[in-house]
Amino acid sequence: MATLSLSFTAILKRKDCLPKLSLFYNALHTSSFASRSFRCRTWKRGASRGGGLELARRFGGRKCGASTMCTSSSGGRDMTDWLWSVYNDTKKQAEVLIPVICRNSVNPDTIFANNEMSLGDVEIYGFDYDYTLAFYSSHLHTLIFNIARDILITKHRYPEALRDYEYIPNFAVRGLHYDVQKALLMKIDAFHYIHLGTVYRGLHPVPDEEVIAMYDGCHVPLEIMSDFYGKSSHGHTMKQFMDIFSLPEMTLLSCVNDFFMQHNIDYEPVHLYKDVKEAIGDVHAKGIMYRAVEADIEKYICYGEQSQAVLKKLTEHGKKMFLITNSPFDFVDRGMNYIVGKDWRDLFDVVIVQADKPSFFNDRRKPFRRVTNKGVLLWDRIHRLEKGQIYKQGNLYEFLRLTGWRGSNVLYFGDHIYSDLADLTLKHGWRTGAIIPELRKEIKIMNTEQYVHMMTWLQALTGLIEHMQVHRDPASQAVVQEWIRERETMR
Repeated sequence: MATLSLSFTAILKRKDCLPKLSLFYNALHTSSFASRSFRCRTWKRGASRGGGLELARRFGGRKCGASTMCTSSSGGRDMTDWLWSVYNDTKKQAEVLIPVICRNSVNPDTIFANNEMSLGDVEIYGFDYDYTLAFYSSHLHTLIFNIARDILITKHRYPEALRDYEYIPNFAVRGLHYDVQKALLMKIDAFHYIHLGTVYRGLHPVPDEEVIAMYDGCHVPLEIMSDFYGKSSHGHTMKQFMDIFSLPEMTLLSCVNDFFMQHNIDYEPVHLYKDVKEAIGDVHAKGIMYRAVEADIEKYICYGEQSQAVLKKLTEHGKKMFLITNSPFDFVDRGMNYIVGKDWRDLFDVVIVQADKPSFFNDRRKPFRRVTNKGVLLWDRIHRLEKGQIYKQGNLYEFLRLTGWRGSNVLYFGDHIYSDLADLTLKHGWRTGAIIPELRKEIKIMNTEQYVHMMTWLQALTGLIEHMQVHRDPASQAVVQEWIRERETMR
């Protein structure tokens, strides 16, 4: 099953992985500067590994008293000189490590796992469709943006001049938060702190001082954050965009905000958010996007040679497979015919369309309905899920009852961390794989010499600050503060 790792850029239950930095961290703490700094701190405890003699030589042969933390020499000048000497030595050692780190670069097409597993133990493989089996070109985001923008103008009576705005491909990324009431787009970390410099009103950044004044600092209280699935509800004012399809939505929100500000038009941000959300929903719900993609499949869908290879390899090894997607059957059928071939349904034991995830994983009320090849819904009760048939809606609990596919012998791939994967792992024990297209680009940046150089020195400088901040005399503190300013500039 080695072909799986070559064919999917996946993270199995994603974790952030920076092996270069851990490599450097290990090397850093065996370096001479680390041992010197520890000796300085432990000298008063009577350390006997040469630290006192070494420091005495560095300070012109004068041994420091135990209670002075090595600062009782000729004022602070000798200590300052020593700190800068350690700084320069550390920088040289970091430069030496860079070629070693570059030779251990990360393969952008690999799989990262945060739990040990054997694919030989996995008997059932499940897949989402959009951005898992089917990957779309950049034209799709432009299409969604343009259609939603036009809906705002024609349905919601927004200014005709909005047609001058076009989709900006690299403006937004997944995971950003949007303050619905303040109309601000920003990055918030896992500890609910706003990253200064990432806050945008419209298409322009907001000064850090203004952000701090608006939020009384950088922390966002839990009660105004979005819920588990990134939705803004129950009075929450922060919406998190986790879907790849949300990139056009973020861009459209920013463009309309920009237009209103540029023309000094007073508006209600909450109404704007709801109107844009409805317009984006119409693009999907009314089938406008689906019809456009089906009409020019080669323009919008990237040919899935690797997806085809993986699916057929799994079939050859006797694995069972199922597909659960929110997309309608005609759209999926057209895309899979293009990606895999007309016999694609022979590869899957169960096919479920318009599943309405994430409700599919939690709502027990919706039963399955069988769909004919022409899209006609049948009314008969479903007693088993049969190969070759198409089913609509349903719920996971009924799926588990009818198939018996439970536990860690099931591996399900999807692109949405919350809607596709979280509940499956937490509630049902399935293995999950997150398909994250952005990761390939990030890893390629991580592998560049410029990035390695900056992160290596940033890690070294952080360690240097941690070790030297124990020196409390004014001269030493002035040096450490200068290092802290350098680190903040790099970050």
